[in-house]
Amino acid sequence: MANVVVVGAQWGDEGKGKIVDWLSERADVVARFQGGHNAGHTLVIDGKVYKLHALPSGVVRGGKLSVIGNGVVLDPWHLLKEIEGLRGQGVEITPETLMIAENTPLILPFHGELDRARENQADVAKIGTTGRGIGPCYEDKVGRRVIRVADLADAATLELRVDRALVHHDALRRGLGLDPIDRDDLLAQLREVAPAILEYAAPVWKVLNDKRKEGKRILFEGAQGALLDIDFGTYPFVTSSNVIAGQAATGTGVGPGAIDFVLGIVKAYTTRVGEGPFPTELLDADGEKLGQRGHEFGTTTGRKRRCGWFDAALVRQTCATSGVSGISLTKLDVLDGFETLKICTGYDLDGKVLDYLPTAADQQARCKPIYEEMPGWSESTEGARSWNDLPAQAIKYVRRIEELIDCPVALVSTSPEREDTILVTDPFAAR
Repeated sequence: MANVVVVGAQWGDEGKGKIVDWLSERADVVARFQGGHNAGHTLVIDGKVYKLHALPSGVVRGGKLSVIGNGVVLDPWHLLKEIEGLRGQGVEITPETLMIAENTPLILPFHGELDRARENQADVAKIGTTGRGIGPCYEDKVGRRVIRVADLADAATLELRVDRALVHHDALRRGLGLDPIDRDDLLAQLREVAPAILEYAAPVWKVLNDKRKEGKRILFEGAQGALLDIDFGTYPFVTSSNVIAGQAATGTGVGPGAIDFVLGIVKAYTTRVGEGPFPTELLDADGEKLGQRGHEFGTTTGRKRRCGWFDAALVRQTCATSGVSGISLTKLDVLDGFETLKICTGYDLDGKVLDYLPTAADQQARCKPIYEEMPGWSESTEGARSWNDLPAQAIKYVRRIEELIDCPVALVSTSPEREDTILVTDPFAAR
């Protein structure tokens, strides 16, 4: 059976949580491979709503192993709070059902303080960060001064790691007008939280490779979306990690040969949270209608999402950079009742037609969408579970998207409920 990577193929918020949950019923392991608790996944199971941030979506399914890989940056206090919240909803989480890679970097309180201080500087253009310390933690990782899960197990090592981090951060804080970090208080906090985190620590790279040899099915879960990738996203309005499918290998410790199918999650329209270019953004009644019908507010921040028409040029681009095998088209039902639908097929940049979004920020800002129009449908698609349940015009819309992005549709989602899904291609059976 195939191992499947799930990635967002737009700017995040594409409905990955539901799709991962839908797939996890048949997976043996669900592994999160990048990002931090700035991500947000909402699952609706038997009418019960679960909101996840740091934890893999598989934790709500009994009998699955959930893994937090080394590509994730982890706030230990937030994780424990999230675990307790889920336990309060009846979800059992133990070291047998959850593992954290020993080499996972830890987000510490000063990371969030630095994140917020930078974003609040009036003379610097805002990136739109959530202020939760994800970016500064990734900076420390590549700067070789981060504290990792395994460091919590040895007092001497922990002190050395803290001292190395403070040399850097106290200098930064002076420049930002922040007080120095209280070393003794930080060490006390880390010593207190250490036993609860170390309980879940494991050599995840080895566990996953052993599971693969046993023929177990692994579902690799990404956060955010490919257009927020640090290399291939709309820089600098991006997240601080690689989001595309290749990160599934480096973010968990399995080789790229372990990946058999890449499923890109795509909304039937486009949304974005925060700052940055958005060629198809609608600032009119249609945009407001998409936002209201789609309940477009961020799971993590509660921020209102910007809404626009489907951008086939962007999705074609992300399907290429992630090697997407098939897409899951979500929220098709939100388009019910629109008389006319528009799909962006490319851009006009100063009179030149482009079929991709250029890299340079100034060029991205000048790109004007080139639209193709299609008639909408008046019938409801909500809850459809087969092609026969869809209006003919909705099927034409889906098929046209396939043509424009040069990638087949594997799944179609028609409501937040996990069973309201049309299966076209089974990712776990495709090799």
